[in-house]
Amino acid sequence: MSMTDPVADMLTRIRNATTAGHRRVDIPASKTKRAVANVLLEQGFIQGIQDIDDGPQGTVRVALKYYERDGKSTGVIEGIRRVSKPGRRIYANKDSIPKVRGGYGIAILSTNQGILTDHQCRRNGVGGEILCEIW
Repeated sequence: MSMTDPVADMLTRIRNATTAGHRRVDIPASKTKRAVANVLLEQGFIQGIQDIDDGPQGTVRVALKYYERDGKSTGVIEGIRRVSKPGRRIYANKDSIPKVRGGYGIAILSTNQGILTDHQCRRNGVGGEILCEIW
């Protein structure tokens, strides 16, 4: 199977698993996906990350995070959206990095310093490709 946008596949797997109420989701591994998952972990959107060595590529197992609201379990990730796509790359310099939901969410950017959140990019004074938005 040829996949043209692996990051979009990762985000879709996380979105679908959260909607279905699954506790974990397995994603084919890559350096970029691990870095995005680490940002999600640091920002408190997911519970944990585990690398599974099964074959040449490996798998990243992401433990999703939920909270109780009115006796129902609700995912911490309310929304996740791919911004820059293979057909249309979206870049932002340090002065034009967007705020997600008025600062309620985060944007994840690919910069020359690695995969960073919008807050880290503003603090470090760097811009880059806006990979996705999460709220």
